[in-house]
Amino acid sequence: MTTLLHGPLKRELNLQGEPFTLTITPHGLTLVPKGRRNGYELDWLSLISGDAALASALRASVLKPPKPSTRGKTANATRAAGASNKRRRAAK
Repeated sequence: MTTLLHGPLKRELNLQGEPFTLTITPHGLTLVPKGRRNGYELDWLSLISGDAALASALRASVLKPPKPSTRGKTANATRAAGASNKRRRAAK
């Protein structure tokens, strides 16, 4: 027996090594890179009418995909730059 979907249902996915959040609502679904606000959105009527494939292809040709999360990478790069600056100051 299935359960009627009343509110949002969120799940985390790992796609090509990047974490994403999938949100399923009564209106459609949204796939967003984790830690971001914008992503891919698809409503159920577009999916069942066949417009989803056309709209998806059109959007993909016009819009840039969301950037992958750089969480953690930026902090490490900043620490490395700070460490090299400290070494330079110590050498002077």
